[in-house]
Amino acid sequence: MPYLERDGNVFVLSLGNEGQTDSENRFSHEWIDETHALLDTVAASEGPAALVTTATGKFFSNGLDTDWLFANLDRMHGYLDRVHSVFSRILAFGLPTVAAVNGHAFGAGAMLATSHDFRVMRADRGFWCLPEVHLGMPFTVGMNALLSSRLTNQVALTAMTTGHRFGAAEALASGIVDDIADAEVLRAAAVERAAGLAANRTPSLPAIKRSLHATALSGLAVPTTPDNLAFASN
Repeated sequence: MPYLERDGNVFVLSLGNEGQTDSENRFSHEWIDETHALLDTVAASEGPAALVTTATGKFFSNGLDTDWLFANLDRMHGYLDRVHSVFSRILAFGLPTVAAVNGHAFGAGAMLATSHDFRVMRADRGFWCLPEVHLGMPFTVGMNALLSSRLTNQVALTAMTTGHRFGAAEALASGIVDDIADAEVLRAAAVERAAGLAANRTPSLPAIKRSLHATALSGLAVPTTPDNLAFASN
């Protein structure tokens, strides 16, 4: 389960199990609940602060809990709405946010990273990737809104229609991430960037974010239904 640490004015949300590396950090129901609970803790704090989200080992997040999803297709629409709630929470969060992408960020994991204000990616290993096209999975209204508003049109097209795997250098050149860093200094680099933004935690910040991300937030608020998540045939 995710856990929370603090480094000066920076809260560090780790997506995996404490003391365990290479957790896939998939969006299980329990994982979503715990992530929101920890964000509640951060939001209830006072004074200058910022948030870094990261993990350890091979994965940042491998996305949806596909084992549960494919075993519960009749319940998938409500589940996807819960996934959207995490993206919305981060997009409009009242603190500056930085994702330290330590490893693979696939599917919903890539979207989680993209929901942060800024992203720093490990330079030597790991991919940012949207593999849905290879899995025969459509994007929800909310996912489309998030990706099309946070990426340039051509980058979104490439990522969403080809499932291309972006390594760090290409992700930086494409504007998917804002910086890259060697593995041993990745977390420190993200914390340093976040610490420099901590004073921007003012009452106006969430209002600015809600306005800036209005299109994405509006899309993410649309309930997922069989009508708007159709698996089209040729």
